Amino acid sequence: MGFTTLVEEYRGGVLENVHYGAVSVVDEKGSILYKAGDPEHLTFLRSAAKPFQALPVMKRRIDEVYGLTSKEASLFTASHRGEAFHIEALESMFQKMGLKEEGLHCCATYPLNEDAKADRHRANEPKRKIFHNCSGKHAGLLGLSKHMGWDEQTYYDPNHPVQQEIMEMMAYIAEVPKESIPQGIDGCGLPIFALPLHKIAYSYLKLACPDLIGDTDIRNAAAATAKLMNDNPDMIADTKFICSALLRDGNLTAKGGAKGVYGIGLRKERIGISLKVSDGSEQVWPCIIASILERIGYGNQATIDRLYALVPNEIVNDGGTPVGKRRAVFQWQV
Repeated sequence: MGFTTLVEEYRGGVLENVHYGAVSVVDEKGSILYKAGDPEHLTFLRSAAKPFQALPVMKRRIDEVYGLTSKEASLFTASHRGEAFHIEALESMFQKMGLKEEGLHCCATYPLNEDAKADRHRANEPKRKIFHNCSGKHAGLLGLSKHMGWDEQTYYDPNHPVQQEIMEMMAYIAEVPKESIPQGIDGCGLPIFALPLHKIAYSYLKLACPDLIGDTDIRNAAAATAKLMNDNPDMIADTKFICSALLRDGNLTAKGGAKGVYGIGLRKERIGISLKVSDGSEQVWPCIIASILERIGYGNQATIDRLYALVPNEIVNDGGTPVGKRRAVFQWQV
């Protein structure tokens, strides 16, 4: 499968756990600068696809059509964790767009953020579709379908115009034939697609540096999408999650997805980064990404420090006592 050892975790000096995976770093021509593991590894983007799934929405400036605020529109790209400010923005969005929560294809659930979930339980609130971390993305696609006069009840179908346009834009940005892109169904019920890991890195570079996109409409949509993400980092995940931590750095466009996939674009350096943790762990993302940034000589130390603060490499027990270490051990391959 082309995976290599990315992270080792030690407890009491004994190797306790190993996380395997692959990393790809590309330049503005799509050429591979650095790799660990197989950059051709076919990887479902999962929620790392959200900025690209939002492109048809932003191409039509659906935010302006419905008079949405920047914070509200940023939820088109988000895996929000269901904090109170997320839900308030979503409810405002739905009112402005004239949508009903019942029209969402995603299932009813509780927030991913543990404190937010506990608050809803304490209030004896039922599960809601709007609590689902993908509800903002669904709202964008539903709002676009309404605006375009497309069937709102089947916006999740792979043959629906909105899904077809997403696939066309993704293929265009990644520079791969549309018919070669494998599809599946994501956890939220929408179609999802897989790309070679280095193509994910290349796509994120173009999101960060939209001048690399030839088509004017797609280029403008990508620029608007990336700006929403950087302008509203806490809307994209929450105050204690890696996506929001990275997006506080205006030089980066970044988004992760389920099962360990992550994509990052660096504007100043004009490089794209992608990674896949084979066991799907998200806890080791900060360790891996901070190490990648250090190895490429990234200049914003505050971003690296923020990642290590989010999930320290020092492992502590439930009482806060240090009991072990984690470290990124991958080596760049020729």
